[in-house]
Amino acid sequence: MERNYLDILILQLYLFKINIIFTKKNEPIKFLKMSDTIQFEDFAKIDLRVGTIIEVANFPEARKPAYKLTIDFGELGIKKTSAQITTLYKKEELLQKQIVAVVNFPKKQIATFMSDCLVLGAVNGQDVVLLNPENKVKNGSPVS
Repeated sequence: MERNYLDILILQLYLFKINIIFTKKNEPIKFLKMSDTIQFEDFAKIDLRVGTIIEVANFPEARKPAYKLTIDFGELGIKKTSAQITTLYKKEELLQKQIVAVVNFPKKQIATFMSDCLVLGAVNGQDVVLLNPENKVKNGSPVS
């Protein structure tokens, strides 16, 4: 039973982030209801990996306060993204922090920056709490 709840939570986080990426400006974000379902094959297409943040920079060109992150995914290489996580995290706290990200989305232009991956986090009002492994794991480890 706990495993099913975790799978549903991961799916909701994924679908929430997809909605953020593909909704138009000022369009409300739709959340999944617990009764909504998708096919497992759809979820299996998402490549979730653990990576370590190795560089953090301010991103003044972003619409909302954000950081530019450089993340080491081990054998998958180094990827860059931006994240609106400035309310809960200082740049120094993020260095060497392991996170979970989707690594198989197409690149996306965000202001003047090209994003290679999507860092996952739980949304709590205006704050985003990064998802991360409880223990240190090898960079590039898959999340299932």
